[in-house]
Amino acid sequence: MMKSSVRSLILLRGIDMRTIGLIFRREFSAYFATPLAAVFLAIFLALAAGMCFFVAGFFDRAQADLSGFFLWHPWLFLVLMPAVAMRLWAEERRSGTIELLMTLPVHVWEVVVGKWLAAWAFAGLALVLTMPVWITVNFLGSPDNGVILASYIGSWLMAGAFLAISSCISALTKSQVLAFISSAAVGFLFVMAGFDLVLAGLRSWAPPLVLDVVRSMSFIGNFQRITDGVLEMPSMIFFVSLIIFALWLNVQAIDVKKAA
Repeated sequence: MMKSSVRSLILLRGIDMRTIGLIFRREFSAYFATPLAAVFLAIFLALAAGMCFFVAGFFDRAQADLSGFFLWHPWLFLVLMPAVAMRLWAEERRSGTIELLMTLPVHVWEVVVGKWLAAWAFAGLALVLTMPVWITVNFLGSPDNGVILASYIGSWLMAGAFLAISSCISALTKSQVLAFISSAAVGFLFVMAGFDLVLAGLRSWAPPLVLDVVRSMSFIGNFQRITDGVLEMPSMIFFVSLIIFALWLNVQAIDVKKAA
């Protein structure tokens, strides 16, 4: 009954979940239409495992946890998530299929959400494939699995934020390369927002309120609070709000292109 009511409410607002599902399946299957998906997954798994076991010194620390594994996720996502999302709209614009897509009887929100969900699901698949690392650390010791689970959830939310930003930027250009570079640049600003290097540059002229706002927008700061083992509502709300806002901007960008 509750599911039916929610679906009816969505339909009344002009958003059809069936259409989102169709867009989702189309976009998700497109990732596997070429070997690029396998290449991306292999690169992500190799980098994630390498950063954990070698760069973070997993064996040298002799501690059964995955803090070193999740430590590098913001930096991995900074490069890899724009690579996943750069084709979402740029390819549609380059090939001219966006005009055909926009003439179909679908709401722009349905297309935007469907595309983003496909990219987010692909990122989720990449994270799921790292589960052997979790199994390994349980085999070697007795980690706090609650902390690890919270960290996976936080990592997926952060990936969703990176993807929403990258999808929005992809809608502004026909070039996938330009979409990738621009998305990585914007993502870098969010990653660096909480660093003392950035805050020190603002302290000389910005009021404390601005410093607090900039600090609160740090991907690393919010993610680290989640990896401490507590799914803090402020950090989760930050990522969810950023996703919604970026998707809204994505819709506005498509509407402007559609009107032009």
